Amino acid sequence: MRRRSHRHHNTLRAMSFFASALTCIFVTAHVEPVFGKIDTVTNIFRPLSQPAQEIKETSFLVLAICAVIFVVVAGLLVYAIVRFRHRPGDEVSEPAQVYGSNQIETAWTVLPILIVFVLILVTSRTIADIQNRKPVTGSVNATVVGHQWWWEIRYPGLGIVTSNELHVPASTEINRRPTFLKLQSADVAHSFWVPQLAGKTDLIPNRENLMWIAPTDPGTYLGNCAEYCGTQHARMLLRVIVHSPQEFEQWVKEQQRPAVEDASASEGRKVFFANSCVSCHAIRGTSAKGVFGPDLTHLMSRQTLASGAALNSHDSLRAWIRDPQQIKVGCLMPNMQMSDKELDQIVAYLESLK
Repeated sequence: MRRRSHRHHNTLRAMSFFASALTCIFVTAHVEPVFGKIDTVTNIFRPLSQPAQEIKETSFLVLAICAVIFVVVAGLLVYAIVRFRHRPGDEVSEPAQVYGSNQIETAWTVLPILIVFVLILVTSRTIADIQNRKPVTGSVNATVVGHQWWWEIRYPGLGIVTSNELHVPASTEINRRPTFLKLQSADVAHSFWVPQLAGKTDLIPNRENLMWIAPTDPGTYLGNCAEYCGTQHARMLLRVIVHSPQEFEQWVKEQQRPAVEDASASEGRKVFFANSCVSCHAIRGTSAKGVFGPDLTHLMSRQTLASGAALNSHDSLRAWIRDPQQIKVGCLMPNMQMSDKELDQIVAYLESLK
């Protein structure tokens, strides 16, 4: 009776475990991220850029070898459990004594060495192929600077400075246009990671790291900082927006223009320049030359605010200026203690920066 009760208890535990697992899968399948449906979640096994494709192929080789090892070891374990299980009468006889086999010991020493050697060669070749790639004619060069907690993106050859959204052209079989990135940090260690486009690369203070991407399909790819960098690490999000070649050239022309002066937002412009906003932010074509915060020249062309913490809408922009700490606790942007009238005026001015 005790043995039967024990088996029943184990069965109930197993059923509870599987029920919990199915519940988690069901709930996960119906949860939507803040900025899109579940099909927008990035997947390292669906690469859409050459570096990510090479990493995927190497990872599949590693997984295949590990799977074979698992099957062999698990199979031998199951065989031993079944073949040498307890049988009636075993108590009266002693099992055969085995003292080892030189052949088996040699095999399980040599084979793992060969497997590790193969994995080292393949991995080293992939790393070297990715890291030693050189820019080609038509490639785009950008510098990404990590801040607490946002991304500054500069295009030195194009005269463009933006933030939190990296815009790049798509590569085709005929026209290869990879994007080469210089990664820097303004404060602490960060890590640049867009799973579908490339592997992780750290941004380290006083050091410059390099990486490149060559997306093939236009679209928006989500990434984030993959190195804990402080309170708002989880909200240091990143978007890589891949354009067709023609759309990218159009984006470049629009970003190269100075800020538009809208007469209807003149009062808000006065409020902006009368406050300390100009100490941190820059607006091209004006006297605002700040370098501590994001460049606002074409603020309204971006999809999000505060490095992905909020959508770039009228209400979100107003709430962000009213009290940034309500959206991103610990961020360096202060509450300027503006009146409702000043707040409306400055929001109107910022919305004119398209």
